[in-house]
Amino acid sequence: MLSAYAHVFTDGLIWIIIGTSVGIFIGSIPGLSGAMVISLALPMTYFMSGDNALLLMVSMYVGATTGGLISATLMRMPGTEAAIMSTLDGYPMAARGEPARALGLGVLASFVGGMLAWLVLTLLSPQLSLVAVRFGPYEIFAMAVVALTLIAAVSRGSLINGLLAAILGAIVSMPGIDPINGALRLTFGFHQIDNGFSLLPVLLGSLVLGQVLVDCGAPRQATAPIAGQARAAIRLSDMVRYRWTFIRSSAIGTWIGILPGVGGMTASIASYSIEKAISSSPERFGKGAEEGILASETANNAGTIGALVPLITLGIPGSVITAILLGAMVVHNLNPGPLLFVENPHIAYIIIAGALASNIAMFAIMWVSTPLLGRLMYVDKAYLLPPIIVFCFLGALSVSNRLFDAGAMLAFAVLGYLMHKARIPAGPFIIAYILTPMAETSLRSGLVIYEGSFLPLLTRPVSAVFLAIAVLSVVYSLASEWRAYKRKAG
Repeated sequence: MLSAYAHVFTDGLIWIIIGTSVGIFIGSIPGLSGAMVISLALPMTYFMSGDNALLLMVSMYVGATTGGLISATLMRMPGTEAAIMSTLDGYPMAARGEPARALGLGVLASFVGGMLAWLVLTLLSPQLSLVAVRFGPYEIFAMAVVALTLIAAVSRGSLINGLLAAILGAIVSMPGIDPINGALRLTFGFHQIDNGFSLLPVLLGSLVLGQVLVDCGAPRQATAPIAGQARAAIRLSDMVRYRWTFIRSSAIGTWIGILPGVGGMTASIASYSIEKAISSSPERFGKGAEEGILASETANNAGTIGALVPLITLGIPGSVITAILLGAMVVHNLNPGPLLFVENPHIAYIIIAGALASNIAMFAIMWVSTPLLGRLMYVDKAYLLPPIIVFCFLGALSVSNRLFDAGAMLAFAVLGYLMHKARIPAGPFIIAYILTPMAETSLRSGLVIYEGSFLPLLTRPVSAVFLAIAVLSVVYSLASEWRAYKRKAG
């Protein structure tokens, strides 16, 4: 173990710095993603040692997760899907003249979440991963239901609009191959959607290009920099002030990250929703609440590190990027899975040490660059929008090199624009699009296992608790809207 840490902080440090820097840069550009840059980097690692190859890709993973915060905060265009929740409060805070403060909160949250998750990765990874993989399909379905019902908490005031956006997202996720019987459905003869709509065109169209269309139609305004704002980036006193937010969000993010196939996006949703639900002033969320930024960024970075737990202990990827890391281990003749700690313990500890070093490097790089990044808020969007459009097309075409994906992206851009005009939030749309396939697959798998019976949903304790949380979240949302209506009427 000590030799692994010694290698990471000596010979491997250059790969940590390179990987983290590239990850932050790529993650900050809407249209590019951590999965994309790691996929492109994999062939370049063929002539590297397995140690350094994994360090490079793990650091890219950590950097890209944090990098998505930059464009989400400054332009309301999340660089990665995990940063979607950060747009809700990061952008309003930046828009009112505090871009460096918003970025500083996000960077601090990313660092704290990553460090607490690293402690879990180091101390409890074998035990926690064994518990997580015991989740059956009904437990996964119930957890997805909780995330979907918590859409009410992120719909910025209107439960109906949030649910409408969620229904649209669920419909968009349905075309393609039936997850149980393998038959094609809802493709209407278009073979290009035999595998459904790819995530990247949907994400880029509805969130990024949709916002570009909104910005193009808005009157051009010059924003003068506010003196001193760029220097107020990170306050370490926030660690004490918001300590319980950090602890809650880290725990949520780490646990959800450990669950295979769930990922940082779900962790961010759950953490943000819970933080808003327990807040004494939930009306501030969505308008630049500091706790909103901290909850979402702490959870998605904790989820990033948490996803490494099942990877190194059981060989099960917890996300798309960890699936690529799994492939990298196979390429370098390593044996991922339960025997990794027995046959290649050095590699397991290289990954754990790499996660620590990457988190420290991310904090240092972002701390140094945050005062400069804060000034991007005042750059005329006429100079920013054209390259964003180019990167969006590059990102859409990179999925499978098809013009169809670019066309789909444009169609979702129009949908995103219309949703903005109708005041239908895009966040619940994307959330439902991502979670619906997982919910459907888990539910139908459970029905197959339990011979068509829904009863285990209520008799299995974990799924029953999740469903109870889902019901309570809906009741709470309805009650909150009713109180708000009565205040306006009175």
